[in-house]
Amino acid sequence: MKKYQLFISAILSFCALSTTTLNAQNGDQILDGIGETGLIARYVFDGDAKDWSRNNLHGKIQDTKAKFVNDEQFGTVLSLPADSKAFVSIPADGLLGEESLSISGWIFLRSPQKDQRFFDFGKNTNSHLFFAPAGTENEAGTQTQVITETGTKYTTKSAALETGKWSYVAVVINIPSKSISTYVNRLLVNETKNVELDLAKLFDYNSAEKNKLYIGKSLADSNIYLNAKLHDFRIYRVPLTDKQITRIYNNALKENQEEESGEEQTADLPKFAATTSQLYNQFLTSVSDVKVETVVGTLPRLPSYIKGVYTNGIEGPEVRVIWPSPKDNSDVLKSGQYTVTGSISGTDLKPKATVIVKEAKETATPERKLEVFKLDQIVLNVDLDGHQTKFIENRDKFLTTLATTDPDSFLYMFRNAFGQPQPKEAEPLGVWDTQETKLRGHATGHYLTAIAQAYASTGYDKTLQANFKDKMEYMVNTLYDLEKLSGKPKEAGGKFVSDPTAVPFGPGKTNYDSDLSPEGIRTDYWNWGEGFISAYPPDQFIMLENGATYGGQKTQIWAPYYTLHKIMAGLMDVYEVSGNEKALETAKGMGNWVYARMKKLPTETLISMWNRYIAGEFGGMNEAMARLYRITKDPHYLEVAQLFDNIKVFYGDANHTHGLAKNVDTFRGLHANQHIPQIMGALEMYRDSNTPDYYRVADNFWYKTVNDYMYSIGGVAGARNPANAECFISQPATIYENGFSSGGQNETCATYNMLKLTGDLFLYDQRAELMDYYERGLYNHILSSVAENSPANTYHVPLRPGSVKQFGNTHMTGFTCCNGTAIESNTKFQNSIYFKSADNNALYVNLYVPSTLKWAEKNITIEQTTDFPNEDFTKLKINGNGKFDLKVRVPHWATKGFFVKINEKEEKVKAQPGSYLTLNKKWKDGDVIELRMPFQFHLEPVMDQQNIASLFYGPILLAAQETEPRKDWRKVTFDAKDIGKSITGDAKKLEFTIDGILYKPFYETYGRHSVYLDVILK
Repeated sequence: MKKYQLFISAILSFCALSTTTLNAQNGDQILDGIGETGLIARYVFDGDAKDWSRNNLHGKIQDTKAKFVNDEQFGTVLSLPADSKAFVSIPADGLLGEESLSISGWIFLRSPQKDQRFFDFGKNTNSHLFFAPAGTENEAGTQTQVITETGTKYTTKSAALETGKWSYVAVVINIPSKSISTYVNRLLVNETKNVELDLAKLFDYNSAEKNKLYIGKSLADSNIYLNAKLHDFRIYRVPLTDKQITRIYNNALKENQEEESGEEQTADLPKFAATTSQLYNQFLTSVSDVKVETVVGTLPRLPSYIKGVYTNGIEGPEVRVIWPSPKDNSDVLKSGQYTVTGSISGTDLKPKATVIVKEAKETATPERKLEVFKLDQIVLNVDLDGHQTKFIENRDKFLTTLATTDPDSFLYMFRNAFGQPQPKEAEPLGVWDTQETKLRGHATGHYLTAIAQAYASTGYDKTLQANFKDKMEYMVNTLYDLEKLSGKPKEAGGKFVSDPTAVPFGPGKTNYDSDLSPEGIRTDYWNWGEGFISAYPPDQFIMLENGATYGGQKTQIWAPYYTLHKIMAGLMDVYEVSGNEKALETAKGMGNWVYARMKKLPTETLISMWNRYIAGEFGGMNEAMARLYRITKDPHYLEVAQLFDNIKVFYGDANHTHGLAKNVDTFRGLHANQHIPQIMGALEMYRDSNTPDYYRVADNFWYKTVNDYMYSIGGVAGARNPANAECFISQPATIYENGFSSGGQNETCATYNMLKLTGDLFLYDQRAELMDYYERGLYNHILSSVAENSPANTYHVPLRPGSVKQFGNTHMTGFTCCNGTAIESNTKFQNSIYFKSADNNALYVNLYVPSTLKWAEKNITIEQTTDFPNEDFTKLKINGNGKFDLKVRVPHWATKGFFVKINEKEEKVKAQPGSYLTLNKKWKDGDVIELRMPFQFHLEPVMDQQNIASLFYGPILLAAQETEPRKDWRKVTFDAKDIGKSITGDAKKLEFTIDGILYKPFYETYGRHSVYLDVILK
């Protein structure tokens, strides 16, 4: 997938706090209730041909006779006159990699002449798709045609559009359903079925510039151009439904006042009758009731799984229960006892939980018991057979490309903001770092972190390490120098504003604005206050305080603190791996600037800011400020860190009456990656603030997210309701009912952040379930997110039937949020393999990855040798002498046993799946510990539709390799007592066959795939 096609992390449809509806906000992030993950481009034609989607697929108006004119119905619209050769062209690589398409727009046809084209997209007249509003040269009536170079032609016909009036046209090419549908004024006028089509055949993927995407002109050399007015032309990568098309039409006629509407639940997923056999639940006869205790004010943590009794000798798994999820803590405001009734998917069983509410103090929160090793203390190794692991393969793709990057590209928009000259031949980045994109500069923060990690990790290659050292120093020196300009006179004796709270309007302006165009951007850095550094002026921060919402207008903003967090975190990463004092000084200057502004804001303003969709997304600013405090011991930084508390999510309200601190789910329906970093920040503040509620916020969030919102790969977002693939579903534990968005799901950087949160929580509480999740997300999402032969990576990982991953940013020249976190994830794989106790008396082995650990404090080296996960064992060799506890993870999936040998002698151990096993002795140089954990096949079902499940072999998710698009889930039948009975294949290669279909690890799947299956047990 090319850079222009990438989904957009921070500009998706609004996620309301309501569980069933979503309310429209002003701003172009709302597209008639359709999540913007499904949007490729949108052109309103109200004065320009810019793409509203922020994919930067800006159109170009050809011919000067094209005019913007006033229209009674839609205001300003684009007019393509009869006496011109005017049309609009779209960037040539705009539609590459898409499976389905929906193209819609308003057209005021002025002439009935045949052979006009509303749009015509393809590589030539033998391979294209078009809409002819008045018919073609040879055929009358409206024509929707798709023509392939093999000679196949599909035509959908209807009556010609009326002239002299506005018509709304939508063409939907639904590849899984094998149909082409044409709508006029919201009504389906014709449909062609049994369409065998691959959109990839219509475009040139090798030479994208050869493609032609025209609005108002045929691809043919024709003298017939469109004679019409145009308004609101959109391209979606998803097949629009009848209801969505009707909504777009109705809302446009209501002067763009969008209806308040949740995603329609008809969806395009198969529905199942209540009598459908739901996996092991069909054999379930009874379940046990449970009893839990809690303290007044705090909701109980009810077990997600309870024991069940099965018929026919079936040894089924523990049973998933779906409990009610209160929106407040009113049930536990006084001591006593009450009963909660749950449900079990596919059954009439109603387990009960007796909750005893006690008058007592809150449970004590844990201290941080473990510490991480520095990146340079752990080296990734080849596997037991001398082959590169997937970790090394992916790491090297990123290191190699990072080494070729030009730092001046990542500094381009910073120099631009400060009005400084660019070095010769410097080129800006694309996608979210272009001239007018309000999030520009975010990639620079990711880049600083990535090259810092790369520097720390490449001691094995001094030339490569020197490359990253030079890049770090150049980046920091430039940012340091630019920051020193802020709030200082441009010339000796000149006027300046050093106070961050006194930043005036830009020169010649009467208000703050977010105009970053070459003509409109302010560059008066001497007025910005000391310590300011960003890739845009300070206006967006001030506008946020004043109530600005997210959007593309000059009066709107895009997550200014999100960008600032990335830069601050990157600078501190550079400081901590290299000791670069300028990096720390620059971060401190930013912290001082933020502190000066934030300390004056009332609580009501802060609550409003941090709960404003996308505009108030601040990444992990609370984490960054708390970290800066830990480094500098300046209490101002911890003080301002606490001002980033998302009070509504953390505590319910300003009085701290409920919220996550009281185990209330306050994040349902919200944008996932807007909030996960805030939780990480809460845990970082707990480290130094002695505020137990911060730990409770983090721990409760993690438990709820993993149990109620997680897909099988470890991703946690993908809502159909609300209609935003990057949101948590609107009601916990209803992934099938409300998840599996048609716009994609499982945003990769959300999993990146979940892994960071998981690792940090484990330092406080050594629950094996934490590192079980870490293993899941690492192998089945992060490793799976990288292209086969390049560092291109995924934004969303689609999990619907017959999906295809799409990879972007091959050359690191244009970043979305997930492209940014990818360069971080893939340069730090070694960071969580091992942890140590704070007193250096215990070593935790969390992951089974071939690696060498240098434990300097113990003067011990530990070498882990393994073929895992292609084999079910690992070997740990100790070099050096010392006494310590060796704690090895017994994975939750290791239900066939966990076997230990020390120096070839079998040890008698009691190893419980989902725990850590302690091996304690005085270790001697040369001691060898062998661990074996036999793999077996197991199913992981969707909580509210158990027959839809993913197949795992040990920790590895297996994906069916599909050959064509699918609308329904792939059906498979297994033996209820042994699901592996009907599976054949090569365990060493992790390749298996079921019913003639190949199944491979998802991290080795690059084509069409099915991750979820429709499973029948017999």
